[in-house]
Amino acid sequence: MKKVYGSAPAALDGLLFDGMLIAAGGFGLCGIPELLIAAIRDSGTKNLTVASNNAGVDGFGLGLLLETRQIKKMISSYVGENAEFMRQYLSGELELEFNPQGTLAERMRAGGAGIAGFYTRTGVGTVIAEGKDVKTFDGQDYILERGIVADLSIVKAWKADPSGNLVFRKTARNFNPPAATCGKVCVAEVEQIVPLGSLDPDTIHLPGIYVHRIVQGQHEKRIEQRTVRKREAV
Repeated sequence: MKKVYGSAPAALDGLLFDGMLIAAGGFGLCGIPELLIAAIRDSGTKNLTVASNNAGVDGFGLGLLLETRQIKKMISSYVGENAEFMRQYLSGELELEFNPQGTLAERMRAGGAGIAGFYTRTGVGTVIAEGKDVKTFDGQDYILERGIVADLSIVKAWKADPSGNLVFRKTARNFNPPAATCGKVCVAEVEQIVPLGSLDPDTIHLPGIYVHRIVQGQHEKRIEQRTVRKREAV
């Protein structure tokens, strides 16, 4: 099966529709599928629900889809770096479902593993637990969290081979693998496509069975927070 496509729009062709649920990989600005996000923006697909650890920053990452009002709802853990996100949420234009980071990662992993839901102590006694089923195990309360099954997963990897086996770099591995597995279709953008058989099987982080389409491209290396100090006089 041909998995390698020539561009991000080509890799998404026939997959996008209004009102869909998208699982997006990345941690902060590390390992985000920036080319696929830009292609979704250019497609004009709207009323999206996006499950992602964060919502990008103003003018980059998922922030592009917020600027164009294509996202209706975010399922996220951390949204503190995006002023437009804050403005839309506080004005009631954007729905938000907060998830603790570990819970969100496990919801994606569970969806990819065919697990409909799981019980966790995280969030018990807080607003996170409102409206959720509570059960007691060994004297402790646990809340039910549902697995996430997305219409589409978009992820960013370091290397891929033509069969879709993926290797991630460092922090990019945090959310990309669970996001990839929970999608009915997974599209991965990568920095390098290497020949089939050149990847050591022990170094593969995500088997190609989870990946349906691949696109190679050039990526911007942004720093989310730059902190410097004044140079001391000599």
